[in-house]
Amino acid sequence: MKPTMNRKDLLTKDDIWNAVISVVCACDLPTTDSILGEAFIAFHYYSELESGGHETLLSWTESYSKEHGIERYLNELITALEKIGAHDYAMIERKYGHEMWNVYIALENDASQEEEFYKVIEKADGEYYQLDGKLEQLVEAYFIKIHTDLIDVVDD
Repeated sequence: MKPTMNRKDLLTKDDIWNAVISVVCACDLPTTDSILGEAFIAFHYYSELESGGHETLLSWTESYSKEHGIERYLNELITALEKIGAHDYAMIERKYGHEMWNVYIALENDASQEEEFYKVIEKADGEYYQLDGKLEQLVEAYFIKIHTDLIDVVDD
């Protein structure tokens, strides 16, 4: 069931951003609502990458990826990124996603994989940061576009 909000509380981009984040953060993957799932994945990708890069993203997605498979997670992530127009970011995940995951899992059992792990993380993070923060604008624009799909907006 969608939450209800008053239109007067959703007048600015910041209002909408905050409202959608509240909805997104109240759910878990997997979800039966495809728009909510895409918003969830796009927002958490952005948040985790800005907080600590791909290493933080891998830690955050570890249990979901182990339970449902890395292939499913990467497909969902790439689909969500492409849907919001973040094609350059999707390319990074296509290029490095499997390799990062494989070395991340190998590192759990073999500490000698640490150097290899950080090599691939640094490459992926470097390409992410070269895009100079475009992702925030894309996520914001997507949130504005879909907020009425996630929130019932009412007039007084």
